[in-house]
Amino acid sequence: MKKFTRTALALGAVGALALTGCATGDDSAGGESQELTVAIPNGWPEGEAVSYLWKAILEEKGYTVEAEYADIVPVFSGVSTGDYDVMMDAWLPLTHQSYWEEYGDSMVDLGAWNDEAVLTMAVNEDAPIDSLEELADNADVFGERIVGIEPGAGLTAAVQDKVIPEYGLDSFEFQTSSTPGMLGELQAALNNDEDVLVTLWRPHWAYDAFPLKDLEDPKGALGETESMHTIAREGFGDDFPEVTEWFESFEMDSDTLYSLENAMFNENDSTDYEPIVAEWIEQNQEWVDSLTS
Repeated sequence: MKKFTRTALALGAVGALALTGCATGDDSAGGESQELTVAIPNGWPEGEAVSYLWKAILEEKGYTVEAEYADIVPVFSGVSTGDYDVMMDAWLPLTHQSYWEEYGDSMVDLGAWNDEAVLTMAVNEDAPIDSLEELADNADVFGERIVGIEPGAGLTAAVQDKVIPEYGLDSFEFQTSSTPGMLGELQAALNNDEDVLVTLWRPHWAYDAFPLKDLEDPKGALGETESMHTIAREGFGDDFPEVTEWFESFEMDSDTLYSLENAMFNENDSTDYEPIVAEWIEQNQEWVDSLTS
């Protein structure tokens, strides 16, 4: 089985970690707090990957880092209230726009680390259509069903509020559950040589794991290419000036991200990410070292 179950399995283990007090840890020689909490949105592997990458980097530098999983709304809310120090997977300016408008006044944008993010609707590579415009006339091919992810996700809102009405897909059942659930349905359909329609996004390791193609979106209902941002609680820059500088300078192209995601989610059977990330770091040491140089 591919690693689509891994996020679900990790939620319980990592979710059991206790929150550390934000900016209340031991001070370094330079007076910088040493304990921080990184919030990881459920179901988004790119955020999971970069969070574990930076957890390893920061711990090697002497910091104590806790990873906490939560749904996207509690993540934004928790960063705004200071319950979390930072999160690394805010899609702006579109997908998480409503959350940024609600909570952004109490957060700090540390900048984009990848500007190649895009929401998609994908089908099996040999599906008989190539565009969202063809879906309404081929609803039966996909059992009149769209397999989605978490109900609160920005991608889910885009499909529900824009794609379905703009492309006349009211006859489709939009099934939402979770990202692992969607990936499970996707793999089951592909194993049975069935046509399947899922909500997805790039960059995502599924494009390396499965034979997929994106449906063209001539009406732009899913939005334009976006950036993935690191956002932090107010005061983070004062408490973590060195880390803030590293995060503000952080860049990771999609090919490098795919490499890390595949190592974590597609090429190993373990749900213990830390040794997997450590091995990946060793294989990419020069690039990793450049992140804090």
